[in-house]
Amino acid sequence: MVGLLAAPLLMTCSTQTKTQLQRVQERGELIVVTRNAATTYYESHDSAAGIEFDLMRGFADELGVGLRVIPADTVGEVLRRLEGREADLAAAGVVITEQRLHHFRFSEPYQRVSRQVVYRLGADRPTDFASMHGRMEVAAGSSHAELLSTVALNNSDLTWTETSTVDDEELFAMVYDRMVDYTMALSHEVALMRRFYPELQVAFDVGAPLDLAWGFSRDEDTSLLEAANRYFDRARKDGTLAQLIERYYGHVEQFDYVGTRTFLRHIQDRLPAYHQDFEQAAQENGIDWRLLAAMGYQESHWDPDAISPTGVRGLMMLTRATAQDLGVSRREDPKQSIAGGALYLRRLLNAIPEEVPEPDRTYLALTAYNLGYGHLEDARVLTEKQGGNPNRWSEVKESLPLLHQKKWYNQTRHGYARGKEALSYVENIRSYYDILVWLDEKNQRTTTPLQIAMPTL
Repeated sequence: MVGLLAAPLLMTCSTQTKTQLQRVQERGELIVVTRNAATTYYESHDSAAGIEFDLMRGFADELGVGLRVIPADTVGEVLRRLEGREADLAAAGVVITEQRLHHFRFSEPYQRVSRQVVYRLGADRPTDFASMHGRMEVAAGSSHAELLSTVALNNSDLTWTETSTVDDEELFAMVYDRMVDYTMALSHEVALMRRFYPELQVAFDVGAPLDLAWGFSRDEDTSLLEAANRYFDRARKDGTLAQLIERYYGHVEQFDYVGTRTFLRHIQDRLPAYHQDFEQAAQENGIDWRLLAAMGYQESHWDPDAISPTGVRGLMMLTRATAQDLGVSRREDPKQSIAGGALYLRRLLNAIPEEVPEPDRTYLALTAYNLGYGHLEDARVLTEKQGGNPNRWSEVKESLPLLHQKKWYNQTRHGYARGKEALSYVENIRSYYDILVWLDEKNQRTTTPLQIAMPTL
């Protein structure tokens, strides 16, 4: 359940003797304030997503209560709402700082990031604050604003503007559009947003690595904080935390500027011809059309005449045998190819064991599309032999490169396979899919979906 609270969480005399944890459990609801952002919480396909959302939902489940989310636009607003007792905790990618420790308590850190200064490709790249010449803008109430106030004590020429009217994504867009020269952001935010704004570049890192944690009010009662720490400890030990970090960031570590620019251009000049075919085939097979389109791009760059050295061909790169089995008579026909690729993916999704959850099910099916279902099963067997979970993509992906190595593929039923290529295949599709989702949702109210401006350098 998502919504805003009209009043702070006031305690009556009868509840003051109970701990905060007991009050949450008695209420039957954990109330969390978070931030609308790609790195925290967002609405997608009529459902909530984001690493913070998954974590807070897991914590609520562990406590045996429901979850209510209060969305805010900035970290400053998040902390103000927490200080006003409108929520039990803040889960919003909050950085632990000395100043914040005077006002809040924090859980054990769950992710470590860096602070980075961002500029636009084509401008002079500064190497430190002293070499910056231009306008910098950061979010008011952010840890970046705190840092700049400290840095300015030793650098009187440093100037910046704090804004409370735009969110972090809009600050990236302002740098991209040359409305400002610089902004400051955390490294995981930069990694995500560079796929959408490929001209954004990291000028330099600032200071030591930073810890992200959940925030709590500075009450003497730390029962809920202690419960959160136990939850993070368990999530760290059983692999849940690592799995979530991989889910949201594992595919964005390698940024390809040229490839991203090319993809964005092809969204404009190639995708419109096949958009309806992707939507129709996806609907008929219960698949997100944007995932199907991302697969098509990875397979052929949306070129219906593409042919590989091994003889697979067409927009979805079907083998002759697979095409015949799927009822595809002409692999070069984009409509037939897309329909066949969608049906094949649906069959693979259905073949994955029922106990495999999403999104792992989709990632494993994509692996099988590229590598063959037998080789996927080999990778899952190797994962289990090494003590891993064969139902988790974050662990199976570590076994895929082993299919190249004689020591390992000799232990498998289907032998040698290009597992490393399959790994890249899936991770590329994940990035293409993220970009298509972002653009589609950004432009869903326009008459021409997926139309974006591509400024020249």
